[in-house]
Amino acid sequence: MFSGFSQGTIDFMWNIRFNNNREWFQANKNDYKTFLEKPMNELAQEVYKDFSLKDDELNLQLHVSRIYRDARRLYGNGPYKDHLWFTLRDSYEQWTDKPVFWFELSPESLSYGLGYYRAKPSVMESLRYHIDKAPKQLAKLDLSLRKQTEFVLEGEDYARPKCSPNNPLAAWYNKKTFSLIHEEKVSPQIFKGELKGRIVEGFTFLIPFYRFFILLDQTVTNKGEYDG
Repeated sequence: MFSGFSQGTIDFMWNIRFNNNREWFQANKNDYKTFLEKPMNELAQEVYKDFSLKDDELNLQLHVSRIYRDARRLYGNGPYKDHLWFTLRDSYEQWTDKPVFWFELSPESLSYGLGYYRAKPSVMESLRYHIDKAPKQLAKLDLSLRKQTEFVLEGEDYARPKCSPNNPLAAWYNKKTFSLIHEEKVSPQIFKGELKGRIVEGFTFLIPFYRFFILLDQTVTNKGEYDG
């Protein structure tokens, strides 16, 4: 049962950041399993179980990251990650251009939310099409986003805006990719089991956004099909 992370969790992540080598990790592997791997897996499993009860039609799969970096992508960063995360996503292999729910913990911060690691250009084209032709659905979602304080819209903007700043949905229209994210510095809250409930509650709020995002990956074959 997830009862919170611990100071040992944070200490391990800081230590692996500055001692990112096999010798140190092997000597401290038990700390990794006790303070990071075990509570992260407990949190992930319990969030997945509770969130699945909110909407069983989503058919999401749980994936928990491993601490070992892909040997093909070390880029001088050392063989281990200094942060871990889990995702809830559709059962596809190529997930980086699909919408996912995630939670991530690093030595200095935590974040969670819904969005894309790197949205496909066709997804963003579809988003702009919806805004141009049938903006009501996204406008309604945007209003609900602006009425709360947990999540914000983030993502890289185009250098040259693609629409007028007067467009009510310009913040969405001008994105290359985007996420709805909450991020905060590590605080005593991560040491409490209540963190699980907060994540489930946040993910539940984001369900209507997820349903909208998965539509964007569909090819628009009939420009009259969206009535807003």
